[in-house]
Amino acid sequence: MSTNSGNTSQGTTIPAQVDVRGPRFAAWVTTGVLVLVLIAAAFSTPVAAVLIAVQAVVFAIGAAYGPRRHPYGRIFATLIAPRVGPATETEPVAPLRFAQLLGLIFSAVSLLGFLAGSTVAGAVFAGFALFAAFLNAAFGICLGCQIYPLVARFRRTSATTAGAAPHRPASSI
Repeated sequence: MSTNSGNTSQGTTIPAQVDVRGPRFAAWVTTGVLVLVLIAAAFSTPVAAVLIAVQAVVFAIGAAYGPRRHPYGRIFATLIAPRVGPATETEPVAPLRFAQLLGLIFSAVSLLGFLAGSTVAGAVFAGFALFAAFLNAAFGICLGCQIYPLVARFRRTSATTAGAAPHRPASSI
């Protein structure tokens, strides 16, 4: 997954972009791992806990460093991208990082469920993560990317109101 960022002639920065095939590849791998988590949960909660912990680390790397340093993204960039040709469609990196953060949250809650001895809770949250990963892999629908604009708007609104000076009426002297 190669990312691009640069400047326009007006000096504004173009957000980093990524080949859409990379995140879909990562979603397929994630789907496979999460299916293994659910299968393992039926037979061995400790094995399911280890698998979901590994996937949580992968999500954390993706959320913190973006698609370029994401483990599955590196596999795509090294082994697959050179064989499939140049990117014909790109998407911004920020929503993808947010989606990885949501995956991290679901997998962390799943891990906590498994560690607490609640196989059902662990499996349910692994199932939520699986649903989101499969939607992206099979249909190109990234739930985190769909939610991201709402969160970004909320963050801008909060930052604007937090930094604004309180309104004081003019004195009438």
